[in-house]
Amino acid sequence: MPPDRPDRSAGTFAPLRSQLQGAATAFAGGPDAVADILTGIVDDVDRALGEELEIFPVCHHSPASALAMARRLREKQPAVIYLELCEDLRPLLEELRNCRLPVALQAFASELDGFPSAWAPLNIVAPISEASAEYQAIAYALDNPDVELVLVDRSADHVFQWTPTESPDPAPDAGPESADTDAAPDDAGGQPPEEAALHGEAVGIGIGDLRPRFAELRSYLLHHGKVRHWSEWWDQYVEQPLADADYDTYRQVMVLIGSLFRRLRPPAGPGHDDRDSDRERYMWTRMRQHMAATGVDRSRCLYVCGAFHAASPVEEFGTAPGTPDWEISPRTATRWLYGLIPSSHSAIERQFDLAPGSVSIAQAGWTKAVGRGGVTPYQLAGQPGGRKRGRAKKQLPAPAAPAPVTDRLSGFLSRPPVLDEVDEAELLGWCVDIVRLARRNGYLASTADAIAVFETSILLAGIRNRARPTPYDFADAAVTCIEKDVVPGRRDVRRLCDILLGGDRIGQVGYDALPPLARDVFDRLAPLGLALETRTIQRALLDLTARPELAPCSDLLWVLHRLLPDGVVRPIMGERRLGERSIQESWDLGLGRHQRAVIELGYEGITVEQVLEKRLRRSVWAPDATAAAALAAVEDAILFLPSRRFVDELGGRAVELLSAERTVDDAPEVLRRIRRLLAHYRSTEPELPAWCESFVTTGYAHYCTLLPTAFVDDETGVRQVGAMLGFLFSMESLALSLGCDRAQLELAVRQSHPEAPAKVALLWAAQSQLGLLTVAQLRSRCVELLTNPLVVPAFPHYLSGFVQALEPVPSLAPVVVEVISEAFARLPDPVLLPWLPKLITTLREQGRELVPLLVREAGRTFPAGLAALDAWVPPWSADAPTPDPGVPGAGVGGSPVSSSCGPVVGLLRDHPGTCDAVAELLGCDAGWQPAGSPSAGAGSSEGALLLDAHPATASAVAELLAGTAGPR
Repeated sequence: MPPDRPDRSAGTFAPLRSQLQGAATAFAGGPDAVADILTGIVDDVDRALGEELEIFPVCHHSPASALAMARRLREKQPAVIYLELCEDLRPLLEELRNCRLPVALQAFASELDGFPSAWAPLNIVAPISEASAEYQAIAYALDNPDVELVLVDRSADHVFQWTPTESPDPAPDAGPESADTDAAPDDAGGQPPEEAALHGEAVGIGIGDLRPRFAELRSYLLHHGKVRHWSEWWDQYVEQPLADADYDTYRQVMVLIGSLFRRLRPPAGPGHDDRDSDRERYMWTRMRQHMAATGVDRSRCLYVCGAFHAASPVEEFGTAPGTPDWEISPRTATRWLYGLIPSSHSAIERQFDLAPGSVSIAQAGWTKAVGRGGVTPYQLAGQPGGRKRGRAKKQLPAPAAPAPVTDRLSGFLSRPPVLDEVDEAELLGWCVDIVRLARRNGYLASTADAIAVFETSILLAGIRNRARPTPYDFADAAVTCIEKDVVPGRRDVRRLCDILLGGDRIGQVGYDALPPLARDVFDRLAPLGLALETRTIQRALLDLTARPELAPCSDLLWVLHRLLPDGVVRPIMGERRLGERSIQESWDLGLGRHQRAVIELGYEGITVEQVLEKRLRRSVWAPDATAAAALAAVEDAILFLPSRRFVDELGGRAVELLSAERTVDDAPEVLRRIRRLLAHYRSTEPELPAWCESFVTTGYAHYCTLLPTAFVDDETGVRQVGAMLGFLFSMESLALSLGCDRAQLELAVRQSHPEAPAKVALLWAAQSQLGLLTVAQLRSRCVELLTNPLVVPAFPHYLSGFVQALEPVPSLAPVVVEVISEAFARLPDPVLLPWLPKLITTLREQGRELVPLLVREAGRTFPAGLAALDAWVPPWSADAPTPDPGVPGAGVGGSPVSSSCGPVVGLLRDHPGTCDAVAELLGCDAGWQPAGSPSAGAGSSEGALLLDAHPATASAVAELLAGTAGPR
């Protein structure tokens, strides 16, 4: 509760104070808290109006406040306007001339110093709409060079300084008056998600949010006011009565409401500071400092603040001599960036928990009030989308002395509401237009529905004790009479009413008010010849062959696609990957619709390339950075940034991260990316970069060291172990050429003793690849598994390991096909059917991308036609027929075998140089055997053994020669 007040038994509001105290005493049977509250709010009004510095109380986005502000500015013509807005946002106000309202002033910080890192990024927005008192004050001050506009509210840095550091998210605690945790937000339906999300997760800063601070009072007012939400109550009982009230009445009523809501709010809990009082101490201290520095006359100043703050009980209130100042803490070292972003009515409603459509209705009321005449609003010169300015009126001299304060509250509170006539023309226009709009959206509406909406609106207003139907009564009537029980399209009738009564106006930031990066983006995309500033989706077609000058536009679009959220820049045709460039591209561009994303991108740098470089560098130097993330950054740098030095820097960081990793969770991603990068450099560069060679050698040693532990670690999956083996085997030749030792890999495999079935199968595959286990031994172990009834239930896991082994040992595919075929052939149905679903799910989870290898291998092994299946004998079976020596290159199932005759043997005999070189390299000196000799026919020579071990190459060469030169 506010501190004790001085005795005010005599004064301007003494009769009203006595009357309220007597009513409270009669109501409660004696003096109590109710009497203290009622007399206290009168004291607050008396104190606020008695201050020599004129206080102008406002409500956030209130047409009544805007009308009163326009009238008062023309009457008083203040020399200094103190405005309740973050003081560091002052330079942005000049840029409002280049914008179409509503827009929001924004303070943004991504690199924090003095705040918890979990809060990043810090984001504050202060929306400005045309139907607001703050815009009227801003327009008046900026268009009059002799008027000084001073923002006196806490800075963006102080907003978060006053937030408890233990809060994981600063938004709920750092907000202004609108951050009301006890009162539920108004909710009258959903909002369009795109327009309502223009502010993102920013903390909203506004002037004068007037709502009860606890749910009981709000529920009481809504129930007895016969309204659905607070915005409707405020429009009915405050906005409409004050729209045409004189200034003194408006001022006293607003302070009265602010004082009432302040006194009825729940007290701050233990350990929680009253940030509202701190804001008032801050603002009064700043105003006194400015007056002392400039010597301005207080009577020529105007203090614009929320009505909640006008009724302030703090000791620092006022500008009288001797008023104590409040010690303001210095700002942190956080670097704040400032700009303008587009806003919308729905974004303001969502930010400040207002009912959907309430800001649009307020805008419609403002437009109607201005159209009636009687007040000329202020507007910034040259602002797009505004009214045409007439001839400037001559400024009137300021009054010599302020008018004395008279009691207007007694008459206003005791006078019954004025019963206005029903504006039949306006209501008829609404009814006709809503029926027309409903027809366009698929409703079966007719003239009878328009008549029904008209009569129902009047009926609802009468039931709710209203003199005339409000827009809310009209919307309820339209829903009742038109919507029925079916919504044929994506818009219901209530949404159509919002569109009819003003719609969701969306602001736009002009080109001159954009940050340098955004302007650079629009300038570089100018060759496309599109109106990128509009909110419609623009289709860009780029034929890079016919118009090579559009290649820079293509490069920029790909960078924007990498940096901006999904949907802002969307490729329809074309792609950009390593070693590939599209010759034609098609894009959907929504830069005008998503201005906020482009503007916030400008807070990170001057050009998009600089922003991308900063993000990539930040990602690889982050505390949780991994080698896989660094390789991804390397790939992005190659694709989008033509800087070999930067790529080498990222690659060096990838080597450091790989050597420092103690887990192999990212081994599959590392293997996939390094393979792609090596293939790119081998096809485009004469030699591999130094960091690639270092990465291969470091990875070879690193994975050899971790391999025994990964085999026995239960937390390491079979997929990760398979990727490790894939790296070791696929990079083995390169690693050995760079100085690695193969014995390290053999020792790692020998030291591995897994127990999990899948890892056991992986170990067998690795041993087979290293020559430690022959194919015959591998077959015998698989047969033992199938004949052991205790192992058969776990056989799908062994198969999963064999499938994962196809990554490091792709030549094992025929053996895996053989093992699976043997399992289906030998196991009886009672054993096979229970683990068949388990086999399918295991392969789907752990080896989905490797199953096509098995399918292709099975297609080469099994006969192509169904008729040949009955006579087909598996090539691994003991009953498989021996190859016919009279048929050159023929083998079982069409597999080629070596022979002493045929095109392959003839080719080798006519060109022996290759075989001689291979024999010399292998140390074989047996020489050539004569054709037709027993040793040659038996395949005892090295050439015959080589052909038997690798028949696929000989078969391909034979087919090629048979089609060109014929058999020899």
